[in-house]
Amino acid sequence: QVQLVESGGGLVQAGGSLRLSCAASGRALSSYAMGWFRQAPGKEREFVSGTSWRGANTYYADSVKDRFTMSRDNVQNTVYLQMNNLKPEDTAVYYCAADFLGTGRNLNVNYWGRGNQVTVSS
Repeated sequence: QVQLVESGGGLVQAGGSLRLSCAASGRALSSYAMGWFRQAPGKEREFVSGTSWRGANTYYADSVKDRFTMSRDNVQNTVYLQMNNLKPEDTAVYYCAADFLGTGRNLNVNYWGRGNQVTVSS
C-alpha cells in the first residue's frame, strides 16, 4: 500500500504561484510513475502532469504547459508541482496519483491522494 498526502494548496491571486507537494509513505516511489490530476466543480477529473517511473519523461496537459513544472525527489519520497502564472480556471482540487512502473502518460492509477484545494482569484 502507498499512502499519498498532498499539501501546499490555498488561495492565490491570478498571476501568482503555488507549489504542491505529495508525500508518500508505505513504499518507495522510485518504482512508480507519478501524476497530478485536478477536478473543478461540476467537471470531470483531468490529467495535469505525469512523470515516468524512471523520471526520464514528463508530460503536461496543454492548458498548463509552460506554466507548471512537475518534479520528483525519490530520496524524500515526494513529488512536486510548481504552478506559476496561475489563472482562475486553474481552480480545482488537485490530486496526486501513483502508477506502478508506468510511463507517466495515460496513467493506470493504483493509488490516489485525498486531494488539495487550489483557488485562484481574479
